[in-house]
This record gives sequence, structure tokens and C-alpha cells, in this order.
Amino acid sequence: MIERETYPAGVPCWVDTVHDDPATAAAFYGGVLGWEMEDALPPEAGAHYFMARLRGKLVAAVGSRPEALPAGAAWNTYVAVDDADAAAARAEELGGAVVMGPMDVGDAGRMAAVADPEGALFFVWEAGDTTGAQLVNEPGTWNFSGVNARDPEAAAAFYGALFGWEAGPPDPDSGARLLYLPGYGDHLAARDPGLRERMAELGAPERFEDAVAWIMPLADGLSPHWDVTFSVDDADAAAARAVAHGGRIVMPPTDMPWVRMTVISDPEGATFTASRFVPPGQEG
Repeated sequence: MIERETYPAGVPCWVDTVHDDPATAAAFYGGVLGWEMEDALPPEAGAHYFMARLRGKLVAAVGSRPEALPAGAAWNTYVAVDDADAAAARAEELGGAVVMGPMDVGDAGRMAAVADPEGALFFVWEAGDTTGAQLVNEPGTWNFSGVNARDPEAAAAFYGALFGWEAGPPDPDSGARLLYLPGYGDHLAARDPGLRERMAELGAPERFEDAVAWIMPLADGLSPHWDVTFSVDDADAAAARAVAHGGRIVMPPTDMPWVRMTVISDPEGATFTASRFVPPGQEG
């Protein structure tokens, strides 16, 4: 169990997905990822926000799509900030656009939806009573997020100026670049003193403890966007459950360095990656 109570500014802290039919989506994700779903909004609200939990811990949410957001179902990533208003204003200064907010979300916190200069949508989150996901990096929970960009160099500059992220070198095969928040590893190691030693034993890339996201070169035919990855204990089984619950397989289960992964589309078209961690030497 990997529990989280706090997220420093500049660290992705929450994910949710918006749908025109959130009840059907909630049933889908409950069936695929084993989530316990509970609508946080009262019946008179005219909308839904299903909080997803595992063993009582918050892991994600499935909600109604606000009219201010682009049409279509999608997964969203929220980045922790000290001041949502200031972060939204800074994003505009850097060439982004504020799509929704800043606005209070009850006592939970304050948020804004922002599009980066290429149009990829993400959220900033100033925590109130809710800091973010309470359980991460284990089967059925959120693992990582990344931005798919036409110009990865420009995207790295934008997010670096907004959140203080530093981009690593591009992977020679995929072109993906990890994004690091200096000092984040110190925050994690303070609550998990053996973190760096375990990463070193596994052969993790240098500075991996500081990694907070990635930048991927945009695949042909797609628009710039953020994507999300969930951990699963069996990528093949997750793909089978997705099909059984009305989803579609975008990429069949495939072995990649460190993982066996599959890309899934839910019944309304929101895509996500389901990934099983496979340490080197344990493939097959």
C-alpha cells in the first residue's frame, strides 16, 4: 500500500475523467479497476462526481463534463500549486489559456483548467481539505501522467517556467523525456528512507526519484493532450475486463522496458494506459 497525504507544489496530485454519461463510465471503471464509486454531489446538483476509492482511500474520480470544457470524454491531470489564481495567470503570461476558473470547489480546494500553448488541457489545484489521491502506484491506482506535444522542447520550456520542472534527455527510441521537480525525491525519501536504495537496486534512471511527469512526441493524427497511466497486476486481464465492460483496446498488451502495458478506450472514448511493472530480469 502506497499512501499519500501531501503533494508539494509542482507535483501532479489528482486525476479525474469527464463524461456526458458519467454513471456508465463509473460502472466501467469500477469493473475494470476494481474501484468503489460514490457520487459526491447531491441529487439536485444536476451533475455527478463519482469519487473512486480502493479500501476506502481516494484514487480518482469520474464526473460530468462541464460545458466550459471541450466536447468529448477525457482524462485530466491536476498539478498541486500554492495559489491557483497566480498559477493560472502565469500560464497565460507564458502563452497558455485559462479554460475554466479559477474557482472554489467547496472546501476541497480551488482549481483552474488551463490549456498549454499547443492546447493540451490540464488543471492546477490549490488544496483545501483535499490534497489529492490518497493511494497511488499499486494495482488499481494512478501511476503517472504525461503530456503529448507537437514541440516537446517548447512544452518543456512552458511547464518548466510554470512549475519549475526540468526536462531530462530524450529517450533514443521513443523520444520521451522525463520531467523532474528538483527536491521532490527528498520529500519522498523523508517518509520512505529506503527509496533511493531500492531504485538503485532496480537500475532506475538517474534522478528518477525527482520524476513527476513525461513529455512524449505527439503521435500522428492526434491532438496535443495529457495522458494517464494506472497500475494493474495483469495488463492482459485488465484488457479483457475492459472489453467485457464495453471498452475498446487501442493497443493490445505489449511488453516494453520495465512494463507490460495496454492502451484502453472506455465506452465514451476516453483513453488510458493500464500498466504492470515488470522489473528487469522478471520478464516472461
